Amino acid sequence: MTDVALEPSEAPAVNGEREIRSADSVTTTLAMQDSLTGKLQIRGNGSLMGTFSGRIDCDGELLIGPEAHVEADVKAVKVTIAGFVRGNVIATTRLKIANTGRLEGDARVGALVVLEGGVHHGVIRVHPEGIPDGPETSIIESPRPAASVMTSVPNPIGKVRKFWGEFF
Repeated sequence: MTDVALEPSEAPAVNGEREIRSADSVTTTLAMQDSLTGKLQIRGNGSLMGTFSGRIDCDGELLIGPEAHVEADVKAVKVTIAGFVRGNVIATTRLKIANTGRLEGDARVGALVVLEGGVHHGVIRVHPEGIPDGPETSIIESPRPAASVMTSVPNPIGKVRKFWGEFF
């Protein structure tokens, strides 16, 4: 893996002046034509517009674009899905599924927003108090077997045979 140094870049400000952005505001982007497989660690915000498979850990906001195809487990502070994601998602603050978004997998989130047209197949657990550390717990407890008392049930077939036997 090659280390890449990031330098501050200049961008036009609202009133025409130049503003210098720090490395903290840099967004990592995987372009539409790009594809990547492996483990992606993003130390800020990220945008995935292409194809990715593996695992994603993002320290900031992660946008999965409308043309993106992601087959990965995703962990980020905020996740916005406008494309296709197959895998489990952990969004500590918020998960937003846009009207073009599709999530096939389970999710543990702090808050949930699903726009009309957004699709999810799986289980979503919303933890407004914060996502607990540790192993996943079951939502539905297994039913306890009820104490049963064995009683004899009358045999209706025997009664029918007895009834018809009187005629034949």
